[in-house]
Amino acid sequence: MTRTEKLLEQILRGNADANIPFTGMVHLLLSLGFTERIRGDHHIFVRPGVTEILNLQPSGNKYKLYQVTKFAMLY
Repeated sequence: MTRTEKLLEQILRGNADANIPFTGMVHLLLSLGFTERIRGDHHIFVRPGVTEILNLQPSGNKYKLYQVTKFAMLY
């Protein structure tokens, strides 16, 4: 199992909500077919077939908890 698959599994199980590295999440979204647009520190992800836009901002080198929950609900 790849690192990206492990990260996706942890997110969907709810085990790693507060410990997700921002770069790992960006890599995961790109591997799932999302496209990225960057404006300042906002990373905006869109994907055909997904009506909701994911707007991510790093919190240090981690991913913000509420954004993890939003991703899990979309996926």
